[in-house]
Amino acid sequence: MQTQKYRALSLLLIFLGPILLVVDQAAMESQALYELEKEPAYWDSQARATLDAALKLHPRKYQAKNIILFLGDGMGVSTVSAARILRGQMEGRSGEETVLAMDTFPFVALSKTYSVDKQVADSASTATAYHCGVKANAKTVGLSANAVAYECNTTFGNEVYSVLRRAKVQGKSVGIVTTTRVQHASPAAAYAHSVSRSWYSDADLPPSAHQQGCVDISTQLVTNVDIDVILGGGRMYMTPQGTPDPEYPSSNSRKGDRKDKKNLIDVWLNSKPNKKSHYVWHRKDFDEINVKTTDRLMGLFEPKDMRFEVFRNRTRDPSIVEMTEKAIQILNKNPKGYFLFVEDEGRIDHGHHDGIAKLALTEAVMFDRAIQRAAELTRESDTLTVVTADHSHVFTFGGNTPRGNPIFGLAPKNAEDKMPFTSILYANGPGYVHINGTRENITMVDYYDEEYMQQAAVPLDAETHGGEDVAIYAKGPMAHLFHGVKEQNYVAHVMAYAACLKPYTSCPPQPHNHASPGCVNTPSSFLFGLLVILWLFR
Repeated sequence: MQTQKYRALSLLLIFLGPILLVVDQAAMESQALYELEKEPAYWDSQARATLDAALKLHPRKYQAKNIILFLGDGMGVSTVSAARILRGQMEGRSGEETVLAMDTFPFVALSKTYSVDKQVADSASTATAYHCGVKANAKTVGLSANAVAYECNTTFGNEVYSVLRRAKVQGKSVGIVTTTRVQHASPAAAYAHSVSRSWYSDADLPPSAHQQGCVDISTQLVTNVDIDVILGGGRMYMTPQGTPDPEYPSSNSRKGDRKDKKNLIDVWLNSKPNKKSHYVWHRKDFDEINVKTTDRLMGLFEPKDMRFEVFRNRTRDPSIVEMTEKAIQILNKNPKGYFLFVEDEGRIDHGHHDGIAKLALTEAVMFDRAIQRAAELTRESDTLTVVTADHSHVFTFGGNTPRGNPIFGLAPKNAEDKMPFTSILYANGPGYVHINGTRENITMVDYYDEEYMQQAAVPLDAETHGGEDVAIYAKGPMAHLFHGVKEQNYVAHVMAYAACLKPYTSCPPQPHNHASPGCVNTPSSFLFGLLVILWLFR
């Protein structure tokens, strides 16, 4: 009888769910959740709804028109879990039960992130893997492992080509969105071939590299591939040495960096005279871009990396969510489809390197919001969306914390040294502070501050990457090919196969007019509505 009651309530929810969404979700959950979770019927009903959705899941076994690759640089599984709790707590809930946008993706795999020469890889070699389909050596981008870091003459003949480049060759529009400089390792592997990930401008190349014919990454950005949308930071590497920055005109450290006196922004603007191209560096101009009449857009909003979200100037700089939205709206006009790479690199990765979890996790929350916005702007029926990371970090949270414990808060008990510790810790990094032979007592420290540096076990000037596998989340055409444990270069091959890009000629069929219903997921609103209904009928 009770089982029938909960089944009936679940069906009732289908009709009442939209109405219940107007209720203050956070308040309702905080009042009801704990009591509901005591009852087996709550978990049975929740699992039953999820199982029902899984039984209705049908892989989309046909060709993808569009591909979006979301890359959370340094976004290991522990980072995703902590970001999930943070997002929930930012919305007034305990956090653990929160459903991220990426959590709703029906297909999940694990990616092995080592490179050819490193057990724990960097962002350059990993970018070459997921962009170009081959594992490579650390510090190099867009080159096979035959290339040797910093040895220019090993560049030529060892170039490997990205899915972005292959998509462009077949007539698709392509774009790059990043919160770091657009010349950084992760985006660079989509268009450049360099034995050094740090050769951002010609000023960074040693004389021997110039003599042997190597080309800086910024030049390759505007000459190797016609990239329709380029959004991020990195202005100073694009303009002649000494050029004042428009945003920081009095700053000597932010002036143009190029010794060849070229203005690569102008090179990009003039490269396609038959298309309507725009360059912006300020939020106001960015907002005024008419996506219907704009064919190409370059937006460079900082001289180097863009600011952390916590410190972003909302008057001058767009968010990753806004950049993602604008990119999709411009690229989507191409009837042949598009490839878009969206990366929150520095801001997750750099926050961890600094040992400051609040910076990293806030970036991860914004990254998930960009994924959510992309889902609203695209159709799962024709767009393969992949979310993954290049590597993890030595970041963890634990300490027997109770449900709803603030993610940046203390563990409930003191350590063996009789002092408190935050649940978030790093295995190494700048947070190692010992005073008189013991670790710092954080009792009088504001560990909720945006720049609080969590304690670390081993002293280093910067926290390091982690070597464990990272997750791959996928939805859309051919997303079911992401399953099990795979080498990281497999990501590029699935994307190329799904969109029928080289080297794949035996491709998935074109979608029928009446496509399969595809992946059915259990949305968070359904589970929340179930929670409310069960509470009301107790």
